[in-house]
Amino acid sequence: MKHKLLFRFPFSSFPLPMLVSGFILLAIILCCVFAPILAPYTESAQDLSSSLSPPSPRHILGADKIGRDLYSRLLYGGRVTLLSALGVVLLSVVIAVPLGLFSGYYGGRFDSIVGRFCDVLLSFPSLLLAFIFVAALGRGITNAVVALGIVYVPMLTRLVRSLTLIEKTKTYVEAAESIGFSRLYIMFRHIFPNCVDTVMVQLTLDLAYAVLDLAALSFLGLGVRPPTADWGAMLDEGRNFLLQSPLLALAPGAAIVITVVSLNIFCDCVSQYMDPQGRALPSFEKMEKRVKEGRQE
Repeated sequence: MKHKLLFRFPFSSFPLPMLVSGFILLAIILCCVFAPILAPYTESAQDLSSSLSPPSPRHILGADKIGRDLYSRLLYGGRVTLLSALGVVLLSVVIAVPLGLFSGYYGGRFDSIVGRFCDVLLSFPSLLLAFIFVAALGRGITNAVVALGIVYVPMLTRLVRSLTLIEKTKTYVEAAESIGFSRLYIMFRHIFPNCVDTVMVQLTLDLAYAVLDLAALSFLGLGVRPPTADWGAMLDEGRNFLLQSPLLALAPGAAIVITVVSLNIFCDCVSQYMDPQGRALPSFEKMEKRVKEGRQE
């Protein structure tokens, strides 16, 4: 009886947009992870006799100018795009979280230096700054990930710093200091876990931005190198054949839009669900009905 009620309540309390967007994201991730199994061809397999062929049983979404299967490249390209976006977010976390914690906890001159560093980076448009870094580091998906990871550091640093400034004034921090815990232990063991919820919401949003920015870099020729598949690079290749084979551009474009919109909706729903004030509580009638059902069972 208790297991039934516990199983029913969490899923019924989730908003519908959160469930739908989460299901779409899960489907996209699974398709990309199992691309070698789901894709009928490899990403670089060529068949010149099928050049710009329309959708058919042999090629579900058609083929590009050199006969590569579009459906297979879409799956393999999703792996590159999503892993690269995840790399951008992880790199920004590794740099920004310690900076924000130290800056917010210690303050003083170190806080001023970190603040001026963030101000300088934020004074440039993010995509333009990424272009500058990629131009300096060289073309390639690895350099694009590093460039975007650095670009995303200032906003996350400021977020972690502001959360640390709030948490360090609370009683549990004073208690930990009085017991004799080190400052590093207090920051990473006590303060940061209380900031994780807000940081995770921001990282989900950054993941959506990273997919867009990586696609923009690849579209401009600063991302992956041929013949590696990537949604942005595929969009660039397909725009030259919009009249002959529109799916070459529409398919990767739709993949980017669906992924980014799903991430944004999921992020928004998670932030609302994690906020007790914004969470829609069940009505009294529904709660009374659940209690009656539980008693009957």
